[in-house]
Amino acid sequence: MRGSFIKEPKRRRGVYLIPNLLTTGNLFSGLASILFVFDGNFQAAAIAIFVAIVFDTLDGTSARLMKSTSQFGLQYDSLGDLISFGVAPGLVIYAWALNTPTMLGAAVMFAFVACGALRLARYNVSAASNDSKAFTGLPIPGAAGVIASLVIFDHHVLPLGDAIRPIFGLVLSLVLSFLMVSTINYRSVKDLKFRESHHFNYLVYAILVLMAVLAYPQLMLLVLFGTYALSGLVDQGYQALSKTFRRQKNSTGVKDTLKESKET
Repeated sequence: MRGSFIKEPKRRRGVYLIPNLLTTGNLFSGLASILFVFDGNFQAAAIAIFVAIVFDTLDGTSARLMKSTSQFGLQYDSLGDLISFGVAPGLVIYAWALNTPTMLGAAVMFAFVACGALRLARYNVSAASNDSKAFTGLPIPGAAGVIASLVIFDHHVLPLGDAIRPIFGLVLSLVLSFLMVSTINYRSVKDLKFRESHHFNYLVYAILVLMAVLAYPQLMLLVLFGTYALSGLVDQGYQALSKTFRRQKNSTGVKDTLKESKET
């Protein structure tokens, strides 16, 4: 009876409030990016997507640290991600590169948004039952980061030109759409294993990467997001080659054993 009259601590409400406020910041940044697209300010739209990525990283981290994960937070986060990393970058790539007289550009934009939604739905279904820390398919913030960093790269470093931009945007959108719904595994930060004896070296590497990003963000952001998008393909290819090499080695060993047995 006593427990029924004890009120829940106020801190418990604050713990759940913080991740959801950060998710709201993610959603707000995505909507701001869409408004910037309507104004034709693609650089500001790309920056708003990066701000949304920061909010998305913080809300997940704060929820885990405060042990305040919930189904409400998961669904709210997915809805915000669909706006910020699906609709917003889809509109950016359409208005920036795919706005052609035909409906091809609109169809490619729809494919990107739809694949992003499928990626989020698959993650929500598997999150409750799958304990793996790796991501199945390219995370949708990673795909949005590639598009946003490419827009900034085009604006500050190397303009692609009106002839190349539609073709490049078309191919990039389709490749990112495929990677999001693929079964290729992508490493998560939680999945990274660091050797205790090399912590100082890892810290130095992190400082160097941070210095490079701060010194030349127009290029380094594209390098970072592009490298992550390709990392799943490289890792998958490396594992396939390793399995093939092991099979050939084992078959060669079996043949040598049989040959020796026949000779004896």
